[in-house]
Amino acid sequence: MKKNFLIMPIFMALTFFSCKKEGKADLVSKENKTVLSDKNIPKESSENVEVITNKKPEDFIPKTFVLFSKIEGDLNNDGLKDCVLIIKGTEKDKIITDESRGKLDRNRRGIIILFKIKNGDYELITDNNTCFSSENEDGGVYYAPELDVSVEKNNLYVHYAHGRYGYWTYTFKCKNSDFQLIGYDSSDNQGPIVMSETSINFLTGKKQFKENTNPNAESGDEVFKETWTKIKSQKPIFLSGIKNFDDLEFY
Repeated sequence: MKKNFLIMPIFMALTFFSCKKEGKADLVSKENKTVLSDKNIPKESSENVEVITNKKPEDFIPKTFVLFSKIEGDLNNDGLKDCVLIIKGTEKDKIITDESRGKLDRNRRGIIILFKIKNGDYELITDNNTCFSSENEDGGVYYAPELDVSVEKNNLYVHYAHGRYGYWTYTFKCKNSDFQLIGYDSSDNQGPIVMSETSINFLTGKKQFKENTNPNAESGDEVFKETWTKIKSQKPIFLSGIKNFDDLEFY
C-alpha cells in the first residue's frame, strides 16, 4: 500500500531480454482514474515510423518545458551511452503559494529517452511529458517521495524513495520503440524496520511477498515469511502510455 504515495515492498533479479515483445502486468487504478492511455498498445512494427534525430539531447525538449535532470547509460546494449532527460513544465498557473512552504512550482515532470547513434547524433525513442508529479507535492505528515531515474545493465529504473516509510521501483526494458514495464519492487518500512517486501516479475508472471513475523524486531532482526503467487495476466504496460506514476498500484 502507499502512505502518501507509499506503495508496498522490494527486490528481485529480472530476466534480461531484447527490444522485442513479452510481459504481463497486474494493474489497479485508483478512484476510477484511467492510468493507461492508448499508447500502451504495443507497437507491432517499426516500419513507416518517423525517425527524429538531433545533435544535442536538449534539442528534443518541447518549448514549454525545461530540463530537470539528465541521465546517461546504455539502454540497448550497443556500447553507446544513451540519454534520458527528465523535463518539467513551465505553466505559470501551476506555481502556487503554500501557507507554510511559500512559493511552490507544481508543474509536472516527464521523460524523454534518446538512443545515441554511431555518428554521434541522438534518436528519439519514446517520451511522456507529464507522467511524474512535481517535486513539490504535499507529502502530508512527511515529505513527498523523491524521484530518482537511473540506467543499469540496459534497464531503466524509476525509483521512489520515501524515507522511513520505504521505497518502490519500476523496471523497464526497451521493446519496439518503447519501454515495457518488466518488474516492480517495493519495501514497506516503519523507520529502520522492514515490515514487508514485494517483488513482481512481469516476464515470468510471478510475485514474491515477504512479511516480517517478528513484532519486536529491530533493524536487522526481522524474520520474514515468504510466499509466491502467480499474477493475473493483462496487457503489457509501456512507459509512453502511463498517465501518472502516482496512480500505479500492484497487489
